[in-house]
Amino acid sequence: MLLSRRLMPGDRAASPYLTVPFEVPDGTSSVHVSLSYSGESAVIDLGCEGAAGWRGWSGGARRRFTLTADAATPGYVAGPLEPGEWSVVLGLYRVPAAGVPVSVTVSLDDASAPLDPEPDGPPVPASAGRPRRSLPADAGLTWLACDFHAHTLHSDGSLPVAGLASLAAGAGLDVLAVTDHNTVSHHALLPSVGDRYGVTLLPGQEVTTDRGHANAFGPIPWVDFREPPSSWVSFVEAHGGLLSINHPLGGDCSWQHPLDQRPPLAEIFHSSWLAPEWTGPLAWWNAWGSATVPIGGSDFHRPGDAPVGCPVTWVAAASPSVEDVMEALRAGRTALAWSVDDPVLLRVDGELVALGADGLLLADVWGRRQVVRGELARFPGADGPHRLETPMAAVVAVAP
Repeated sequence: MLLSRRLMPGDRAASPYLTVPFEVPDGTSSVHVSLSYSGESAVIDLGCEGAAGWRGWSGGARRRFTLTADAATPGYVAGPLEPGEWSVVLGLYRVPAAGVPVSVTVSLDDASAPLDPEPDGPPVPASAGRPRRSLPADAGLTWLACDFHAHTLHSDGSLPVAGLASLAAGAGLDVLAVTDHNTVSHHALLPSVGDRYGVTLLPGQEVTTDRGHANAFGPIPWVDFREPPSSWVSFVEAHGGLLSINHPLGGDCSWQHPLDQRPPLAEIFHSSWLAPEWTGPLAWWNAWGSATVPIGGSDFHRPGDAPVGCPVTWVAAASPSVEDVMEALRAGRTALAWSVDDPVLLRVDGELVALGADGLLLADVWGRRQVVRGELARFPGADGPHRLETPMAAVVAVAP
């Protein structure tokens, strides 16, 4: 037994993370960790740091993992088991007043240790998914349907990467960011799985703490969520990625961290938006600064949740490649809608173009409104964020 003790609120007050060290001798073939705790209101997260760096995180989704040189439990990174001091990292996410009894066991060189391997995805359909919607765009660019927030069983989702890709293709998406919590174990799978299902799987990681979440986009190294969030911004930028504040008004996941430098993106449309008439996220964006590029994400975890692609972010890019999508995000070429088939407001050739919006209202940041007439309506390209709304002030679409 590596650890057996009752953790109390004072432990969480001292640090939200408890590091439990153990030694891995040279020549070790496998590391298996098992976590046990009790208490209906308690939540203890689980992760691992090797002698040479971070090896993975499963948060509250798993209570065991196994690592070998060639394979690992989803959420964890396979590779040489370097000798030296390793650590089980516990996240003290919820510790009730009475405390929570916690035990951690580590087994080395156990050939019977379960890996819980990732299952195969569904067969690739004979057709390439639903037809893509064609939207007017500036010369050399195409509006791509993107969802910038989704999870697999590499964190707390229920589907393998291939299962998520199949849903994305069926939903008519061109791009889906796979953003598992505090891990990059899924990144290696994304190019081949995306090619198989005909959708770009953009590498991401949801940098997750109990005081706010942020998505780091791009094929970049793991971001240490235990460091101050201001360091996330500089780290991601230095490695060529993009950081986005997630669901800034999202219940107990709302953004609370102070920042010296603001990230370039923010998740303004999210599946948790209480109702289209609830304009809290837009008010937050206006107060935070509308120079921040708005994006949207479903935050899909499992079937029965908000569907993949709801909401959708339309991105005007030169191609659906990871590099071109990242460049389009840097340039702020986004537009938000609630699904790929819903009305959308775009900036094209210096104009504002509303599609599928007959009878809706075009509103600017000052609250000035005009009625949209026809299935494709063009308006002068005034500065500042604009949105489409119903006559009853429900938000339908946003263009920065």
